Amino acid sequence: MPKKRRQWLWNILIVLTIVICGLAFIVHYKNWVKVEKDHLRILSGIYYKEVQYVAIDSVKMVERIPQMERINGFSAWEKEKGVFKDSLNPENTVHVYVDNLLHPKIKVVHSDSLKLYINFSDSLETVETYQILTAKMDSVKAQLSAQK
Repeated sequence: MPKKRRQWLWNILIVLTIVICGLAFIVHYKNWVKVEKDHLRILSGIYYKEVQYVAIDSVKMVERIPQMERINGFSAWEKEKGVFKDSLNPENTVHVYVDNLLHPKIKVVHSDSLKLYINFSDSLETVETYQILTAKMDSVKAQLSAQK
């Protein structure tokens, strides 16, 4: 009886695919936010956004995000991440980094009309980030008005 050859290449390819899919899931699992001295840095999988505090026009908490057309991104269970078209101004893009659609979201309007929605799976972390952003925005506006 001939010896059966195993297809080691296919086995390696399957294991490598599973590992890559697992890593992609881990990277997209949550929003990685870093509050710096002069800007906010958000990383969520392949999506990266950096917002200068000077460019922030308004920060507020909203219950729901408006219905928008997705340019790219994904939705899974309560998560919504990606780049969307603004329904009021189709030339502008809206960045959405929402870990839980059921909790309130932070709406950041920056650079005159660009929007960003963000929240975390932990609602307390969302509130803390909101407070930090409003404090940073207020201090930057106070510094700008003092310079005038």
